[in-house]
Amino acid sequence: MWRAAWGADWQGDLGAILARSLVHAGAFDEDRLVGYVNVAWDGGQHAFLLDTSVHPDFQRKGVATALVRLVTDAARTRGATWLHVDYERHLDGFYKSCGFRPTAAGLINLTR
Repeated sequence: MWRAAWGADWQGDLGAILARSLVHAGAFDEDRLVGYVNVAWDGGQHAFLLDTSVHPDFQRKGVATALVRLVTDAARTRGATWLHVDYERHLDGFYKSCGFRPTAAGLINLTR
């Protein structure tokens, strides 16, 4: 699923990532993972939506929207006050439809 959605093989440490998650969710077609989203958090009020991914065969069918809504509700229930997301400009409509509003943010490339 990851390779199909992102064009590259998974390179992360899933155990380390999930240890820092407030919530994560997957979407399945029978036993096949077709969508995934993770919410990391700072241990307090701020949570961060990461890696919203859907296999191309299942895109534009509401899978990502359902996943984002599911983890948004779970993050709220678990005590987060703010849910942040960074995204590329072409995804603006999608994230607005999920209830996010644009804000100013800063970014430092730590590989330089």
